[in-house]
Amino acid sequence: MNLLGNDAAEYHEKLAREYGRVFKFTGLFKERMLYVSDPKALYYIFIKDVNSYDETTDFQMIVQKVFGMGLFSTQGKFSLELSLNPIDGPLGEHHRKQRKLLNPVFALAHLKGMVPTLYEVANKTRSALLLKVNQNAGEKEVEVGSWMTRTILEFTGQSGFGYSFDPLTEGSEEHPYATSLKGFIGAVNYPPVMAARLLLLPYSGFLSPKIQRAIIDFLPWKQMHRIRDMVDIMHNTSLDIFEATKRSANEGEGRKDIMSVLFKANNAASDQDRIPESELVAQVSTITFAAMDTTSNAMARILFILGQHPEVQEKLRAELRDAFKGQEELDHDTLASLPYLDAVVKESMRVYPPLPFISREATRDANLPLQKPVISEEGKPVDSVFVPKGSRLIISLLNCNTDPDIWGPDAREWKPERWLAPLPSSVQEARVPGVYSNLMTFSGGGRSCIGFKVSELEMKVLLSVLLQTFRFAPSDKKIIWEWNSVVQPTTEDAEITANGTKVLQLPLKVSLA
Repeated sequence: MNLLGNDAAEYHEKLAREYGRVFKFTGLFKERMLYVSDPKALYYIFIKDVNSYDETTDFQMIVQKVFGMGLFSTQGKFSLELSLNPIDGPLGEHHRKQRKLLNPVFALAHLKGMVPTLYEVANKTRSALLLKVNQNAGEKEVEVGSWMTRTILEFTGQSGFGYSFDPLTEGSEEHPYATSLKGFIGAVNYPPVMAARLLLLPYSGFLSPKIQRAIIDFLPWKQMHRIRDMVDIMHNTSLDIFEATKRSANEGEGRKDIMSVLFKANNAASDQDRIPESELVAQVSTITFAAMDTTSNAMARILFILGQHPEVQEKLRAELRDAFKGQEELDHDTLASLPYLDAVVKESMRVYPPLPFISREATRDANLPLQKPVISEEGKPVDSVFVPKGSRLIISLLNCNTDPDIWGPDAREWKPERWLAPLPSSVQEARVPGVYSNLMTFSGGGRSCIGFKVSELEMKVLLSVLLQTFRFAPSDKKIIWEWNSVVQPTTEDAEITANGTKVLQLPLKVSLA
């Protein structure tokens, strides 16, 4: 059962169509697996019985080793008994402690202050693309995907850390940090590496970090050395960013980026709530990784869809031009009040979630209630399923978002207009436990995406700038959307990387609007 790849979307839709909201199957090494998109089941997994369903062990271990003890690494209650450097208390409690400290920097008041910085960055991207289009005296094919990645990374750098990764000019070299972040998912999901991490990673806790590093350096495995170098670059850059923040705070500078606010809040916190500096460093790559790949690919998808629907693009452009009325930028409240912009973003996040499924692991035997009964092996309808301890759950955010019983017979169609009228009563009745607009795109409960409002704001700012100046249309190349955990664009004839994946790219025809 291959859940990833370039035909994965159709495959997941087929699974939902043929087997329904919940079904079991056997995974790699005869692992017990359960595929879930039932809203009531999701409520129990993410909210009601959250302690019974954890982040998978291999996920927690790899993010701990790569990003350190950041927000990803402390999501579950995975035991660190094998680790030589355990933290105090269960990971789930530590996650809540970190999240409590982080919550204020993702609050509305802080978001409003980010808007001028986001516009400054977005206008740099606009200028770079304008130069490319003008040089061609009209329409030009532009590899838009990389520009979205560069822009979102710079959004994160400037508003998150007061740090610039990219001047956003044509010909400037990509920051090694960006290269490492982009290549990391493909590298760790490369089949030989995936097999090795599933087999060996659980035993790595017996060895000190120094011995683990010596073994990796000794082994003549180029792919593992690439991953090692990526991790080094991410850690060293995160450390540089944190040290710059620390110097700025000690010198009394009034910076308002996320890390500066977080650093000051941590210093002011009680001994009980304060976290060590190593965990602040870990938040840099954690936040950047979570923000860059998902939001940049979501933006790429929106521009691709708008190219396929020129009538929607024109309607949205008209709304934006009317809102600006000669202004250089819009404030947060004005952006939030634009109905068609909001509809385009929400519908794109509904039909094309950048992270279409996530995994969980049952930490104990549990009974999982269902909203819609399924047929048991005995041929009888049942309204709950037994989940044995150790089972892996594949939670389809996409299939919940596009369930015809919730969203109607046109659920899988991209129609922004559906958000301009009252939603079907079935949407409210389903009680989908997501944090965002009755959708599971940003997950739900206490471990949902903490930065979903930032992601939405970044997309709206960037769209408001680009669509006033440019018109986007499909290129002559066939675009393939590969599921590499995050959905990423490439082309049918793209070159193959050292990871065995295709070079990521999204060529679109760009002209002046």
